[in-house]
Amino acid sequence: MYINTKKTGRALILSAGLVLALNAADAQQKKASKATASTAPVIDTAKAKSLAQLALAKPPVTIKAYKDVVPASAKTMKSFLKMHLVADRYLFEIPDSLLKRDILVVSRIDKSPTGFRLPGGVMSYSGDEVAETVIQFEKIPGDKMVLRSVSFKEFSNDTTENGLSRSLINSNYQSIQGAFPVKAYNKEGNSTVIDVTDFINNDNTIFAIGDPFIRNLLGNLVIDRSFIDNAMGFPNNLEIKSVKTYNQKPGPGGIAGPPFSYEFNSSIVLLPKVPMQPRLADPRIGFFSNSYIDFDANPHGVATTNYIWRWRMEPKDGDMDKYKRGELVDPKKPIVIYIDPATPKKWVPYLMQGIDDWKVAFEKAGFKNAIMAKQAPVGDSTWSMEDARHSVLVYKPSAIANAMGPSIKDPRSGEILETHINWYHSVMTLLQNWYTVQAGAIDPRARKPELDDELMGQLIRFVSSHEIGHTLGLMHNFGASSTVPVENLRNKAWVETHGHTPSIMDYARFNYVAQPEDHITEKGIFPRIGDYDKWAIEWGYKLIPEAKSATDEKPTLNKWMVAKLASGKQYFYGSQLDPLTQQTFNTLDPRDQSEDLGDDAMLASTYGIKNLKRIEPNLLTWLHEPNENYDKAGDMYKEIVAEYQRFMGHVLRNIGGMYVTPKTAEQQGPVFELVNKAKQQQAMAFLQQQLFATPYWLNDAKLFDLTSTDFSMVTRIQKTTLLSLLSGSHISMLISEERSYPGKAYTASQMLHELKQGIFSELPVHKPVSIYRRDLQKVYVEALIAIITKQTTGLDNDGLSIIKAHAKQLAVECKNATTADIITREHLTDLYERLNTALKPKRD
Repeated sequence: MYINTKKTGRALILSAGLVLALNAADAQQKKASKATASTAPVIDTAKAKSLAQLALAKPPVTIKAYKDVVPASAKTMKSFLKMHLVADRYLFEIPDSLLKRDILVVSRIDKSPTGFRLPGGVMSYSGDEVAETVIQFEKIPGDKMVLRSVSFKEFSNDTTENGLSRSLINSNYQSIQGAFPVKAYNKEGNSTVIDVTDFINNDNTIFAIGDPFIRNLLGNLVIDRSFIDNAMGFPNNLEIKSVKTYNQKPGPGGIAGPPFSYEFNSSIVLLPKVPMQPRLADPRIGFFSNSYIDFDANPHGVATTNYIWRWRMEPKDGDMDKYKRGELVDPKKPIVIYIDPATPKKWVPYLMQGIDDWKVAFEKAGFKNAIMAKQAPVGDSTWSMEDARHSVLVYKPSAIANAMGPSIKDPRSGEILETHINWYHSVMTLLQNWYTVQAGAIDPRARKPELDDELMGQLIRFVSSHEIGHTLGLMHNFGASSTVPVENLRNKAWVETHGHTPSIMDYARFNYVAQPEDHITEKGIFPRIGDYDKWAIEWGYKLIPEAKSATDEKPTLNKWMVAKLASGKQYFYGSQLDPLTQQTFNTLDPRDQSEDLGDDAMLASTYGIKNLKRIEPNLLTWLHEPNENYDKAGDMYKEIVAEYQRFMGHVLRNIGGMYVTPKTAEQQGPVFELVNKAKQQQAMAFLQQQLFATPYWLNDAKLFDLTSTDFSMVTRIQKTTLLSLLSGSHISMLISEERSYPGKAYTASQMLHELKQGIFSELPVHKPVSIYRRDLQKVYVEALIAIITKQTTGLDNDGLSIIKAHAKQLAVECKNATTADIITREHLTDLYERLNTALKPKRD
């Protein structure tokens, strides 16, 4: 029920007190008429109605004078809205001009709990982002204000009377996360005061951990041990620190640990009233992007639109004409990344250099001094790492061996607003392991327990550059290294001029192909910002002043793309995501792999194994330390085995592989192309020689006696690779390719024949089968049996027929094989009996 008041011009909701008073009076009258004289209470009906009239006369919400709510003693923090601290209450004063404006709230961990880490270390360390939400404030009837969370997953720009925009808004009513009674109105400031203390202190997904999976791992919030600790106001943002205490969920046995407390820092940032003009994503170049359901893109339906992530890069006022003439100009707002004061001083120059290395890439887009590193001020109370105006490389005292380059974006346009790069202390351990395994054979500096500071500093610089690339919007380019001929990686002049990969965004750590006799220096071993990286920044950041929308830009962007790709292979992008859907990892294309080098995985891996054979026998000598055990040597052996496994994976991808190259109508050639049959057969021959023939060079008895390592690590790689080849999905893929490309495909029957020839190579020459090979042959037979008995899924009837025929032939060969070795004879008899039982099961 509503009462219109002429005095205020507002619609007031009938108060709860009035309703209760009237209802009570009516109820008591009815009850009294039915009650007996001895039990009926005496009801003063007139008094009850008088109380009801009194309730009607009072407003439903008590609105106090502004000076009584925000006294002169209040501590006021000014930003795009004001925050007042009155006693222990935090008040927002929201101007009417900000109602329904988009406001971004980003919450991070400021202090993490002692002894409590979430799985994988996610959302566990200072600086980790835990929530990111766009909110709006809106007035509602009854002198209240609500806070809504806003989603931008669907949009239409058709705002005409009958356009889709209005209907879409009506079909996507944004959720109310909080409601606040108005405490006061400031008529002079045209603003409204609300109390947000209880909302921030309580459990919510805006000012605390927002991820639903992570929240499910936490216990309930302990309200009496949760509070707002501090707040600060800056020109474009408010920063609020809040402490939240959670109970731990019971573990095994139903026992819960003690409660744990986080301190969160929440940045409240006003988004631009007019979003930056977005740029459409293109699967031929690697930018992260926001995905939207666009009701304008397809006149007869809907389409998915992707806007890339990028910083706002504009010429200074008055420089646009210079920019159009092709002159380098300074940006209106350069990208500045500060280095956490907690960073060890000896690493600061290298981290800063890794940031500044990107200056040359931005020059391709027409901007000079576009990005720079600075040391964070120390002792400056006006500067804070949590201030949303500042981008910071945060040094984390963590055992996690990693670094990450996340960023905060305007979800409406993809504009990057700031970044907090995570640099974990133990990333140096990872760098030493990589360098020893991949460059130890060609760089004597890698042959020691601890790398020299200068070498480690240069390694830090390269990782810093890689992570900064992510903060600029760039995805991994796992295809970059595949554009380099393998022999060029051994050419000193070529590789030191061009680098061993065209992109620092590839996972192409170091030049493991180069051999000692090539005498290649650091310039040809280390990754660097390459041709692809410069092109990506140019494509993403170069302005097209005449274009008034993202759609207007599309023809120009495509023209640039077609011309650049035609000019050289080094501009190829191999997606970490499916290049067509941008959702799932592309597992078909052998070019799109991490940790690989060169255009021929078999040749590159052969060189890589040669170097591993030079490194492995020297581990105990190179990593020897007085008064220490042999753990470092053991750990490095595990790294060698892991590198060996990566080589096998690079080669395996070629069998059944297909090149996927996204193209527009202006480009020639196929989008889908089979890996050449001969190349697939080369891959099979490599696996037979380097993996399935027992790699005894990795069987280091002396090392096994001194460390917690053994040869089972290697045999597991053999079995995993073999089972991958014999999986239903892999065989089905080969059959599918045979159907689509008759006469050109490497068929399932051919693959099985050549695989069997290698795995059972002892049979035709009557040789004994070693213990390792017997184990491998049993894995082979059991994989076939699993398919025959339909324990393995994903294989159609034709595939089952092929497997049965193959198994029958193998059974005959095992039965007819002759050898003088008794154990081998018994082993082959066992295999025959297993296969025969599966092929001819007994019937009840």
